[in-house]
Amino acid sequence: MNVSLNSNPVINNTSDCLVVPLSSGTLTGALADIDKASKGHINALLKSNDLSNRSGRCTSLFHVPGIKAKRVIVIGTGKNKSLNINQLGALYRHALKEAEKTGAKEVSFYLHEFDAGFRTKKHFHIATQALLNASYQFEKQKSKKAKASNIHKLFFCLTAGGAKAKKEAQAGINSAKALVKGMNVCKDLANFSGNVCTPEYLAEEAKKMAGAKVNVKVIDEKSFARMGMGAFLSVAKGSAQSAKLITISYQGGKKDEKPHVLIGKGVTFDSGGISLKPGAAMDEMKFDMCGAASVMGTMTAIIAAKLPLNVIGIIAATENMPSSTASKPGDIVTSMAGLTIEVLNTDAEGRLVLCDALTYAEQFKPASVIDIATLTGACVVALGSHASALYSNNDKLAEKIQAAGLASWDRVWPMPLWPEYNEQLKSRFADLANIGGPKAGSITAACFLSNFTKKYHWAHLDIAGTAWNGPGPSKGATGRPVPLLVEYLSSLAK
Repeated sequence: MNVSLNSNPVINNTSDCLVVPLSSGTLTGALADIDKASKGHINALLKSNDLSNRSGRCTSLFHVPGIKAKRVIVIGTGKNKSLNINQLGALYRHALKEAEKTGAKEVSFYLHEFDAGFRTKKHFHIATQALLNASYQFEKQKSKKAKASNIHKLFFCLTAGGAKAKKEAQAGINSAKALVKGMNVCKDLANFSGNVCTPEYLAEEAKKMAGAKVNVKVIDEKSFARMGMGAFLSVAKGSAQSAKLITISYQGGKKDEKPHVLIGKGVTFDSGGISLKPGAAMDEMKFDMCGAASVMGTMTAIIAAKLPLNVIGIIAATENMPSSTASKPGDIVTSMAGLTIEVLNTDAEGRLVLCDALTYAEQFKPASVIDIATLTGACVVALGSHASALYSNNDKLAEKIQAAGLASWDRVWPMPLWPEYNEQLKSRFADLANIGGPKAGSITAACFLSNFTKKYHWAHLDIAGTAWNGPGPSKGATGRPVPLLVEYLSSLAK
């Protein structure tokens, strides 16, 4: 769908379908203009209770007198003048769904006339993001495609506010388009089956991002031993697929500015290894690379937005498979940092992959490092699917990420990194154990990673509950936490 801005008055608009808001019994803006042109038709419908201002309630009117458009959709916005981002986005999604039913090819929105408490730029960013996300489908591996949407063009009709308002609105549309481009990359990579989206596939997709300000480097598994990445290698060696360490460097800021580093867990299929997972829902373990997918998506979005910042994306990609060469419970491996690790459970592999990537990031002298991983089922038990878990060794960094989560409605919840939890990671035979027992599983996983982040400001996002939707018709990647990461980086650029 193409989203654009124009200034067509509602009376002269010839789109197939117009969307106008109804927030109370008092008619204002476009709806008042329609009522005047139709000689009281809207007021008559209100009096007969044929229109409702209930939030999200749509009423489709055909051939309204005095209006050139074929159809007008009146959508209720409720009595609340201060909506959150999700509620405002939901209004646009409801309206789009109703417009789809009409067979319209062009839809014009006047919904911004409802004051939801957002600035012009923010409103149009939320609206564009909601509409474009609603049109996402993943059918790349189907022989028969679903019928494409009949809607090709979406217009926001801004008839007041002058040049400044239009400039802000266009900026909101542009920023949302860049974000959704990144979210779609994230969703596509995660939704592909594990036999397609392999470590090699991720590497090849990353190489396509190379350009004037973007450099891509891929390190093969053969180099891991030389580099001392024994933890990462211990996970990779059970698979016939060669692991990859992918670095995407974006130079959008000044040459001497320290980069901000994003590290994504890219386990393209997680069988659990020798500590084999139960068979039920194991197909969903193709989503265990959503951390990597979110880094790819975020890098795509900030490159498209030309963000004036230096950002490095690191993707640690491998499979975790059972085989005669796979690591065994009780094996001891040496990490790139020199710490030895007793592998008590091979299904706690994400932290083994990430710890070497975190050490690898030291060479860039980063301003900040955020790792993103579908790390623990314990996180899902604790927070469900509404918030990602946030851990950090720096309070200011954590506060910025929390603020970005609220601003993007891609929320996080702060979790403790108290030294007492590290007691659970003690090993009799090595410096660390890779699991801390059944208690506080998400916390002890983060504590394990914190041992490899002493040289920089670091945050860990456990996205196990937010990266994808489970069984059912909505099954698939959500694109989170790309909105959070893009908002965080954009706030730094400002």
